Order: sequence, then C-alpha cells, then structure tokens
Amino acid sequence: MHYPRVEIQFCTKCKWNLRAAWYLQELLQTFGDQLGEVALAPGESGTFRVLVTVAEGQNELEVWERKKDGGFPDSKELKRRVRNIISPDQNLGHVDRHGQGDGLLVTESQPTSECQECK
Repeated sequence: MHYPRVEIQFCTKCKWNLRAAWYLQELLQTFGDQLGEVALAPGESGTFRVLVTVAEGQNELEVWERKKDGGFPDSKELKRRVRNIISPDQNLGHVDRHGQGDGLLVTESQPTSECQECK
C-alpha cells in the first residue's frame, strides 16, 4: 500500500457508489500525488465513512462518518478535514476562504433584497 491512504466506505444497497466516486475524484483533483491511494470500499448497511491512514503501522483516523456528522460532507469540508491530517500547512485557496455567511446558504445577517430581474 501507498500512503497517505484515504478509504471511502459506503453502502452499496443505499446506492452511494457514485457519491463515493465523486468524493474520490474531488480528493484526487485537489491533492493529486500527495495521496498514495484513494480506495472505495463497500461497507455495511447505511455506512458512509471516510478514513485516512497517514503511514504504515499507524491507526486509521476517521475524517467523516455520516451518522455522527449528520449526513454527507460538502466537498470543501471533506478537503479541509483531509488536508488537516495529511498536510496541515497547505493552502487550499478558495476552499479555505470564507465568504459572507461562512458557507451557509442563508444567514440572518444577510439583508433581504428584491430580485432585480423581477422588477
């Protein structure tokens, strides 16, 4: 095996294959050859977990667990969590920049405005 290694465990019965493959693609696109391996592994019913092993002989670190974390990660959040383990000083550019609302679609601090196209 090559390290660091990311393993995405997913439930095939829930048909999360494409979701897992999309996360794999996002991680490879961002980290490229900084990752030794990104593996897709069919898991138990209802499972969606992302694990990172930094080096041989080290324990797996859980990056994401669907039930514990309340669903599926935004790709930016997954990239941040993986980066924090494999290369904490790496700048992820736009992934690290927080705009107004800190990544939320709607916040109370944003003023309500009329749609300019509907006027």
